[in-house]
Amino acid sequence: MKPFLALFALFVQPAVYEFTPAHTTVEYTVDSTLHTVHGTFALKRGTLRIDPASGRTEGELVVDASSGNSGTEGRDRKMTREILEANTYPEIVFQPDRMDGKLEEQGKSQVKLHGVLTIHGKQHEITAAVDAQTVAGGYEATARFEVPYIEWGMKNPSTFILRVNKVVTVTVHTVVHTAS
Repeated sequence: MKPFLALFALFVQPAVYEFTPAHTTVEYTVDSTLHTVHGTFALKRGTLRIDPASGRTEGELVVDASSGNSGTEGRDRKMTREILEANTYPEIVFQPDRMDGKLEEQGKSQVKLHGVLTIHGKQHEITAAVDAQTVAGGYEATARFEVPYIEWGMKNPSTFILRVNKVVTVTVHTVVHTAS
């Protein structure tokens, strides 16, 4: 009976996962009157601690606010300087506090990760829908959430001719491994 209890304890103890910039892509998409803009941001660091018994989650994912890259230098410069004001607010930080659903030990999982996104110097509650698939030592995961940036106090980049959607969709692709 003791080996069973030891095995059970492994699955109910909190797990710590590390995000590495090389295995993480932070993508954004925003529609405008002319076309849809696609771009990326660079992850600086990330750690996630999940208690499977309670769903309590801790940690942070930190993105470099000045790393936005849509492939158009002028647009990226305006986004960095005028919209995100990265000189004043250099990091975008997500701090999760709970997870709804269960990360399966094998196969696919769908969970919701709740927490606070700090962007442009202000904190906002968000929920990210996460699709995860087990891989050796961790998970391959895709998380999606929306940022209503104008509602959250950032400048509207729209002009008389060019209209930009008021919501940006963010998708994070990552492979996380259990911290050693």
